[in-house]
Amino acid sequence: MVLVLVIGDMHVPHRKADLPKKFKALLQPGKIQHILCTGNVVDKLTYDYLRSLATDVHVVRGDFDDGTFLPVVADSLPETKVVKIGQFQLGLCHGHQVVPWGDQEALGALQRQLDCDILVTGHTHCFTAYEAEGKLFINPGSATGAFSPSFQLGEEPTPSFVLMDVQQTRVVIYVYELVGEEVKVKKIEHAKAPAAGVQVA
Repeated sequence: MVLVLVIGDMHVPHRKADLPKKFKALLQPGKIQHILCTGNVVDKLTYDYLRSLATDVHVVRGDFDDGTFLPVVADSLPETKVVKIGQFQLGLCHGHQVVPWGDQEALGALQRQLDCDILVTGHTHCFTAYEAEGKLFINPGSATGAFSPSFQLGEEPTPSFVLMDVQQTRVVIYVYELVGEEVKVKKIEHAKAPAAGVQVA
């Protein structure tokens, strides 16, 4: 069992003060092997917190990750990254570069460009997961429930993150959402599509 935390769009401190306490209680050091962060970490304390949870941390640059709150680190963050975990190639991108934001056709083009099995993006602050052409697309949403201009006036994003359990050619996705004061968990399963020319018995 390989656990991968997929998280992003925290926007600490300018939109939210911190991650929800109920999420922090679940995220303990030493239990997670990899972290994929879609960016908009914004401040160094949050960045350091992620690094305290796992030794293998991958962060891409969000549109608010600049030198103001995240000095030195922000300049070294890539726009996109591909990480191999088990038998899966995972593509990582903040998502503000995808136009229109969250558009499935545009995300499909990015997935093909990065040549990955699973594409992880953020920016919309809304959890989504779907399969298309044998590939998996995940947006973990905003871990803090930070405001986003893509929401209607008066609407609040639901704080969320994803924990993936990578098991050979399948992955089990656990979606954690803070609804009111209760953490709710949904489970999704995805099997890697066989390589072209490989027959499944």
